[in-house]
Amino acid sequence: MVGQDAVDLGFARVDVDREARQGLPEVVYGTGKTPGQVVEIVRTLLRHNDGPVLVTRVDPTAATSVLRAVPAGEYDSGARLLVWRPAAPTGFSVVVAAAGTADRPVAHEAAAVATAVGIGVTTVTDVGVAGLHRLLAERDRLRAADTVIVVAGMEGALASAVGGLVACPVVAVPTSTGYGAGLEGITALLAMHASCAAGITVVNIDSGFGAAMAAFRLSRVARRGTT
Repeated sequence: MVGQDAVDLGFARVDVDREARQGLPEVVYGTGKTPGQVVEIVRTLLRHNDGPVLVTRVDPTAATSVLRAVPAGEYDSGARLLVWRPAAPTGFSVVVAAAGTADRPVAHEAAAVATAVGIGVTTVTDVGVAGLHRLLAERDRLRAADTVIVVAGMEGALASAVGGLVACPVVAVPTSTGYGAGLEGITALLAMHASCAAGITVVNIDSGFGAAMAAFRLSRVARRGTT
């Protein structure tokens, strides 16, 4: 043990106190870790926590090896996400709105992570601003949500459009979708930061996970306000 809040595995110091501090166990980033390392971290988290255990960005081959060693988990290949003990729904609702079909992998990650931590998710796809009527057709669904996660590449304009339609928090995810001047998501990132729709939260490029975690924090505050 390292103090009382971490377990030292030699290659990783697993934060086993995070669930007590933040309401959710540490989430494991799978890229760059061997299946054996993931297995040891997951076992540690399952042993020291009660809530859902997640591993993000896991390729199918590694996922198969991990699940063989740590049964009872589930793998979502579209989201590249491993989950053990998914949380029960809390009543907090999120709409994940993807601008285009090419943005769907990032939207899928956001939706899968949010679902795993107890958030009710509705996904709306192909509502980019090049066909604004498609977005306007979803106004009622967007306005009924507790939070909207907007996933968009190209010029990232969907975040501003949604931000002008709804009163709830908007979490914007720039994606690397786009041609040369899109600069692999940097153009969308800067456009979302510069949005004229006040109060939008912007996470990292292609980080559906980050958007889901922002929604989780919002859900925690909402639940606190009803108790």
